[in-house]
Amino acid sequence: MLREKIGITTTVPVEIIYAAGRTPVDLNNIFVADPDAAGLVAYAEARGFPQSACAWTKGLYGVVHRYGIREVVGVVEGDCRNTFALCEILESEGIRIRNFGFPSSRRAEDLRLRMERFATELGATLARAEEEKRKLDDIRRLALRLYELAGDGGVDSGDLFAGLLNTSDFFGEPERCRRELAAAIEKAGRSASRPEADPVRLSCAGVPTILTDLWTGFEKLGGRFVDHEVPRQFALLDGIGAGMVETYLRYTYPYDVFRRIEDVKKAAEKRGVRGIIHYVQSFCHRQIEDRLWRERAGLPILTLEADRPGRMDERTRTRIEAFMERLTR
Repeated sequence: MLREKIGITTTVPVEIIYAAGRTPVDLNNIFVADPDAAGLVAYAEARGFPQSACAWTKGLYGVVHRYGIREVVGVVEGDCRNTFALCEILESEGIRIRNFGFPSSRRAEDLRLRMERFATELGATLARAEEEKRKLDDIRRLALRLYELAGDGGVDSGDLFAGLLNTSDFFGEPERCRRELAAAIEKAGRSASRPEADPVRLSCAGVPTILTDLWTGFEKLGGRFVDHEVPRQFALLDGIGAGMVETYLRYTYPYDVFRRIEDVKKAAEKRGVRGIIHYVQSFCHRQIEDRLWRERAGLPILTLEADRPGRMDERTRTRIEAFMERLTR
């Protein structure tokens, strides 16, 4: 039976969507994988979105229309401040909108109430969602294995990023996600058998990058990302085996930046990271938090900013080269 698709603007309790017999579709993942991602942004601008609006927001709008998504869950608390306005626009155009929010209180009872309301709206139950979580956790264990191999330096930066990121919706096909993670683990095993110079270990914090060649750009200079903060959090590795409420309370991204910084510092210490890249998206409210990352990260940090999807410009390449030279002296 064909499962109806429901778009998500960021990570939500996808177990509930699966429990309702629906297929979650992470609009962000489709946007960055689209060969004409810039065209999706241009489409939104042609429909009235301002040039100064975040390209991610415009890209999500373009995805909804290009891919025929008729229902969207917008995370209106604990994510992008533009989501509420985006959902208003989509609703005015006939798209069905459902809202979900991660409570700023970070109280278990508040989160449970929101999950129960979300499940009721979709015609599911939390008990059924817990059953789905146990199935999805088996796949998340593969993501955890890939992450562990990355700690040994045996996983390409881009493979780690994609492997973790795709667990936000499991492609809408959990078995496909299982196969792709297994293939990435096998590839990492082959790479580990080849001797190579020890790379400079790096960590990336901040929203997922819109630049298509960021990881290869660093690897050409002898760097390797052994931790990607937000994709790792999307994969919910810390919640494997735990109940849904506890899992989504451990998930740091929707909550305050201080917990996020401590999370990245802890991972960096375990993995011998020598430098942190803080990626910020143009016109995003999270740019303001960059000062806190610089004050509290405890490691050399390079802040990179981009606006539209595509390759790095020369100024960004030059800054990366200078940063890598600093780390390798």
